[in-house]
Amino acid sequence: MTAHFPERSLNRASTSPRTMFNTAMTVVAFICGALALLPLLAVLSYVVIQGFSSLSISVFTELPPAPLRDGGGFGNAILGTLLMVGIGGLISIPVGVIAAIYLTEFSSANTARWIRFATNILSGVPSIIAGVFAYGIVVLGLVKLNLGSYSAIGGGFALSILMLPIIVRTADEALQLVSQDLRQASVGLGATNFQTVTQVVLPAALPAIVTGTTLAIARASGETAPLLFTALFSPFWPDSLFKPTASLAVLVYNFAISPFKNWQSLAWAASLILVLMVLLTSILARWATRQKA
Repeated sequence: MTAHFPERSLNRASTSPRTMFNTAMTVVAFICGALALLPLLAVLSYVVIQGFSSLSISVFTELPPAPLRDGGGFGNAILGTLLMVGIGGLISIPVGVIAAIYLTEFSSANTARWIRFATNILSGVPSIIAGVFAYGIVVLGLVKLNLGSYSAIGGGFALSILMLPIIVRTADEALQLVSQDLRQASVGLGATNFQTVTQVVLPAALPAIVTGTTLAIARASGETAPLLFTALFSPFWPDSLFKPTASLAVLVYNFAISPFKNWQSLAWAASLILVLMVLLTSILARWATRQKA
């Protein structure tokens, strides 16, 4: 008789309200996780299906074709996107990382609180507002100086505004996560505050900073509204930083709403390239992070 007691207690435990509730919540959590991934999978699969059929070597090496003409590509838009994102990164990455270092290592608590609050507000500003601001500062400024109007410089400046709060927030959080013991050990060995920050704290936080920079680049790569106000578009190869410059996001916008089938197919191909560029940037950031670790 006593040999059956453990089996009975096990059966009761498996059918207890607590166990059933735990199982039900596990199933609900799994379903919610699958539903969260469903939009991503749907978008990626649709873009791949529509865009893969239009891919060829010519899309990377040729200029956009005339309406109703087969062939052509958007090599100028790829180069323009890389150019403007690079300009935005050159502006926002140093400024963002140095601002985060100041917040974490040198500022007072009250100053840091207000700067973080302002950074959070800036991160929520619509991208079109950043485009209007860059238009008023850069585009109209170049007109007054007789240096041009719409340009890659204006587009890069607009993208840097969108990248800056992401870099500041991620770098700030990464630096705060560095253990205080490392700072105290460095100071105890005779290092100055500058040496501690540059040689101890910053290298320890670098993987997280690289990840935040990647997120900022990924956001900037797909922005359209700021570039409509600053870089506009060009059917030619970029040959100057002070001329209108093509980008993948604006090309997708222009070609997707056109009535021409060849432009619509190029828009799908450009969408796929844009997604692959963001994916490649994320993979390279992960690889660099592991190499650093």
